[in-house]
Amino acid sequence: MEPLGIKGAFSSTPRVYGDHRGSFHEWFRHDDLAAAGHPLSLAQANCSVSSKGTLRGVHFADVPPSQAKYVTCVRGAILDVVVDIRVGSPTFGRYEAVRLDTENRRCLYIAEGLGHAFMALDDDTMVIYLCSEPYAPQREHGLHPLDPELGIAWPEGIEPVLSPKDAAAPTLAEAEKSGLLPDYQECLDFYASHKQP
Repeated sequence: MEPLGIKGAFSSTPRVYGDHRGSFHEWFRHDDLAAAGHPLSLAQANCSVSSKGTLRGVHFADVPPSQAKYVTCVRGAILDVVVDIRVGSPTFGRYEAVRLDTENRRCLYIAEGLGHAFMALDDDTMVIYLCSEPYAPQREHGLHPLDPELGIAWPEGIEPVLSPKDAAAPTLAEAEKSGLLPDYQECLDFYASHKQP
């Protein structure tokens, strides 16, 4: 696991074993995340298929329990983005972007309390992700992915396609003012409560 510049976000590039028959790789290992202090208990697995330009997010859930995610792209390519929306964090408002595709086989871990978004870079792109908690609509929230304050550098030349819900999502400032965003220290306490001895 390679830590990103935002506490609680990691990328992983698995070793791919290939021969004349094809390839094999381990795209998820519980022990790797546990060693990084973020053991992921699996409660749900999701599969998303998107056309080029589809922009999903920025999504997050109330802490606790929120929803940690472990994401990879098994067809096509995405720009996967993690946003620090934890009020009081030294990297509050900052984002990190990682390209996930079928060539690099990278994976991205997003801890509870962080925002997550991605844009499909190809038609028929398939993303799969593991979640620590099941989807609970009453706890789910979003931020507008084109919020200038976030300033996410989405790929040029690709027209973003948003759902009506994501297009109507509040900005970071609006969400902070309304008390919607998670607290950094509460997130750290939550992470510590889930570490294995």
